[in-house]
Amino acid sequence: MNHRPPPGTLLATLTLAAAALAGCAAPTPEPNAPSRPVADAPDTSGERTSALQSLQSLPVKSPAPQSGYDRHARFGTAWSDTTAAPGSQNSCDTRNDILGRDLTEITYSRGSTCTIASGRLKDPYTATTIDFVRGPRSATVQIDHVVALSASWKTGAAHLPQARREALANDPLNLIASSGPANQRKSDSDAAGWLPANKTFQCPYVARQIAVKAKYRLWVTAPERDAMNRVLETCPGQPLPTDTSAGVILPTS
Repeated sequence: MNHRPPPGTLLATLTLAAAALAGCAAPTPEPNAPSRPVADAPDTSGERTSALQSLQSLPVKSPAPQSGYDRHARFGTAWSDTTAAPGSQNSCDTRNDILGRDLTEITYSRGSTCTIASGRLKDPYTATTIDFVRGPRSATVQIDHVVALSASWKTGAAHLPQARREALANDPLNLIASSGPANQRKSDSDAAGWLPANKTFQCPYVARQIAVKAKYRLWVTAPERDAMNRVLETCPGQPLPTDTSAGVILPTS
């Protein structure tokens, strides 16, 4: 047998329920009220990727064959000013661009605003100071490819378009003015075979190699990765340099 509630009871019940729900609802924000940040939310706006983080994202593969490598044919004329590298096409060849960035007390050849006649290098590889004078002894300062071109060929550059390889060969990110003898000792070694004798520069050096590898989509070999990791374990917060980092970007004047 069905029992009906007394008249008015159902309406009263629904009214009470609606009132209860209204009491639980979030209040409507006032117009133009400022939003509140989440409590303890980390501010990541100023964070930079660390070299160690970037190393972990690089592919690890065996080295490809050296066959087909040719410095001039595969990477273009040395120190060309006509590539897509940052700072290129500024009417100054890449070698003088890097000397102008890395040397101090610079003088220019007569009538030139490009050709460096002399300067002083605080060599990052040996922590010595080297006087550069253009002429028979100018090779005491050389421009090092941080990731050697022949090493890059074996770790992915062989598959890059020609223009991209020429940019790699002239990219300020991949170039450092250094002691000529130190550069010769390095030759085409990667981090597993050579590191700067100046231990305070090993972290920035490895970080620079990783930045180049990441930019040009190159891989690392397992021994290379392990050597890089050992260095970066001593400086886990070492930032990954970029095209606009101090010591990378070319001067604008």
